[in-house]
Amino acid sequence: MTIKANKTVIGVFVVGAVALFVAGLIVFGSGVIFKHADEYVLFFDGSIKGLSVGAPVIFRGVRVGSVKDISLVYDNKVHDLIIPVIVEIIPGRVKGAPKEWGYSNYELLIKEGLRAKLEIQSFITGQLMISFDFYPDTIANLRGIMKNYHEFPTLPTTPDIFDVMEEVPIKEIAHNLDDTVKGINRLLDSGYLQETFFELKETLQEMTQSARSFRMLVDYLEQHPEAFLKGKPIIKGE
Repeated sequence: MTIKANKTVIGVFVVGAVALFVAGLIVFGSGVIFKHADEYVLFFDGSIKGLSVGAPVIFRGVRVGSVKDISLVYDNKVHDLIIPVIVEIIPGRVKGAPKEWGYSNYELLIKEGLRAKLEIQSFITGQLMISFDFYPDTIANLRGIMKNYHEFPTLPTTPDIFDVMEEVPIKEIAHNLDDTVKGINRLLDSGYLQETFFELKETLQEMTQSARSFRMLVDYLEQHPEAFLKGKPIIKGE
């Protein structure tokens, strides 16, 4: 009986743990893993340094997917290496649109100018992300190499995007920030601020007392205007 009871308890515990795990995924992950995601391939000209798996795919600032895979493939036609970037896009992220993002409207979206391009995600880390938007006046250049994926056309990388990241003086910024923090610490440790605050407090107290005395003088003159007109000396308590 004890062995059977223990097995029952263990079984209930395992089932409960699995149920809690699934519920946690749904609640905290907003059910993303259960949403259908369409996969597309993108080809960017030149280097994609700074783009990594998991990087966000956005549409006008709103995240609609992520980068699933980045690889190197040799193209026999051009005798060069190409870099296919596989992205996952959740069609349901665009709500209320007359044309849902999906395979069914794939060609129409391209015709209307939907393009992808690289953008800087963080100047500090140099990470990139992929941004989608409509550019109806651009040509849809498709390589048509990976037939097992739907391909979205891309725009040329913004000129000097990598130069901009390289020109950001990361080390200098970090060094200056470190010096600033050290300077603040030295100032706090020196006790100068404490002395300054103490002196300021005394000054404010004196100003407050002077203001009270002036207020008393004004009140007295309002009650005894003849003292001011006749030049009568003001005596405290009079």
